[in-house]
Amino acid sequence: MATVTGTMGGVLPRPSIHTTGFWSWVTTVDHKRIGVLYGVTAFTFFLIGGIEALAVRAQLARPEQGMLQPALYNQLFTMHALTMIFLSVMPLGVAFFNIVVPLQIGARDVAFPRLNALSYWLFLFGGILLNAGWLFGGSPDVGWFAYSNLTGTDYSMGAGMNYYVTGLQVLGVASVAGALNFIVTIVNMRAPGMSMMRLPVFTWMTLIVSILLVTAMPVISIALIELTFDRLFGTNFFNPALGGDPILWQHLFWVFGHPEVYILILPAMGIVSEVLPTFARKPLFGYAFVIYSGIVIGFMGWGVWAHHMFITGLGPVANAVFALSTMLIAIPTAVKIFNWIGTLWGGQIEMKTPVYFSIGFVAVFIVGGLSGVSHAATPSDFQQSDTYYIVAHLHYVLFGGAIFGLFSGIYYWFPKVTGRMMGETLGKWHFWLMFIGMNLTFGPMHWLGLNGMPRRIYTYPSGMGWDFWNLVATISSYLIAISMLIFLHNVFRSLRKGPRAGNDPWNARTLEWSIPSPPPVYNFAEIPVVLARDAYWEQKYGSGHENGQAHAATSEHVSEGQYGAAADERHDIHMPWPSYWPLITAFGLFVVFAGLLVNVVFAALGVLILFYGVYGWALEPVAE
Repeated sequence: MATVTGTMGGVLPRPSIHTTGFWSWVTTVDHKRIGVLYGVTAFTFFLIGGIEALAVRAQLARPEQGMLQPALYNQLFTMHALTMIFLSVMPLGVAFFNIVVPLQIGARDVAFPRLNALSYWLFLFGGILLNAGWLFGGSPDVGWFAYSNLTGTDYSMGAGMNYYVTGLQVLGVASVAGALNFIVTIVNMRAPGMSMMRLPVFTWMTLIVSILLVTAMPVISIALIELTFDRLFGTNFFNPALGGDPILWQHLFWVFGHPEVYILILPAMGIVSEVLPTFARKPLFGYAFVIYSGIVIGFMGWGVWAHHMFITGLGPVANAVFALSTMLIAIPTAVKIFNWIGTLWGGQIEMKTPVYFSIGFVAVFIVGGLSGVSHAATPSDFQQSDTYYIVAHLHYVLFGGAIFGLFSGIYYWFPKVTGRMMGETLGKWHFWLMFIGMNLTFGPMHWLGLNGMPRRIYTYPSGMGWDFWNLVATISSYLIAISMLIFLHNVFRSLRKGPRAGNDPWNARTLEWSIPSPPPVYNFAEIPVVLARDAYWEQKYGSGHENGQAHAATSEHVSEGQYGAAADERHDIHMPWPSYWPLITAFGLFVVFAGLLVNVVFAALGVLILFYGVYGWALEPVAE
């Protein structure tokens, strides 16, 4: 590969393709590195959100405690939810999209490498802007759903809600940019022979999630623009006294918010669908049903939003329609669960850490799904709304579900990304402490909710029957914290001392395991030709060999002989050049939105930086 560097139209010197250290990460357009950046940043926010949750639980451990003032408590539970949803679970899924999808489809890169880099930098700046209230004037304090009229200037007079609307706008642009990139990558860049019905399930779930992001994020963006104008420019979209409608916000928010639930959970479902066949030593049971159920979930997710609004007075007809659609959407989810169990049934299951987390995902997600179906019955929903029963259901689905699935993916693909294995014993300690802690933290919240404990209260009187289970939930939350410390120790220890992984430590089925670990910058020295659904399994064993007994002799030969090569042997492969422009463009948009909170002159400066970044981007060739 050429190493010539020069200037780009006199705007800014181009970084060298051999830039190393810090600047190599700042200017990278390599999808694998961007995936690592997404993952590390999202997990950092996950730890921040976890600390916020521990503070909330400490306040609720005993009745009538005064550890936190009400205003700070409101900011903590609001920012905990925003951080976990928008800054942790969503971007952790995107980290896997970046690292895994191009490798699974046999591509050397994503369709738009610089757009991919832009999405990361926008995510980082959006997260900073959303959290800026901790340093400048207070954070959002009305819940992650930000119901009107609480978000108006009469009730939220501080700057907290301004950080909410601007931070989420930047994050929305990041999500759409990344999603468009993956849609085009999956549709256009598949290896020869990889038809849509030969795509790995995780890649299919990525495609569905990307379509949901492109269609759902504009809805919340419209709502945020209206709220921005209400707060900063005196309009009245949600002010009933002057002709606005607070329920309009709820409709717009939940039209986005329920597809958002599947944006969060489908990546974990895709991960489980990759892990279980690998360690059961058999193909995924009912591959087509798993794919079509994912498509149906994505489609039906648009028709259930008002089950969040049963108590707003929609009327019996609307309530009945949305109750029915909520019950029906449980069917494709149940299909997936049936197929995962069918995959394990009769398999030669190897109980490694990724399998523990995948089975834990299935078990806990069943509980979360059943508690969710109870919300579909309007009379029971009237009792459960705004109680801790809702908190229990939400966390069983998004923590017990999405987070368990994402950890399964971390343990599964960590050897591919780093070239080293994670510790099995530490991994199992992590799982059991997290599994026990999660169930003892959120399980009792079902009983607390049915016993009448409202959510979003910063303290409660003694004698209501809530004392014991709140104490159990708080103590158990610290078990989860201990499990995270074990995980971090495992990561850092494995990076330094973990055994070398080789290209295929799990005897896996998909193409990412056919190349060295970590993968070279160009992924594949030769683009593979796909002959079957489990492409790498077919290369190793041919058809009719499900148990993989020939693994030791065959997989290394196929990988290193056919697709692997040392980097210095591949001078004929040209990859996109590193670029400053995604970072500059993202910073310009960040300054624009931050300027809306500070001064219009500051916002104008951001517009200039934004146009400078776009101008440089447009004139920069993508390769040497």
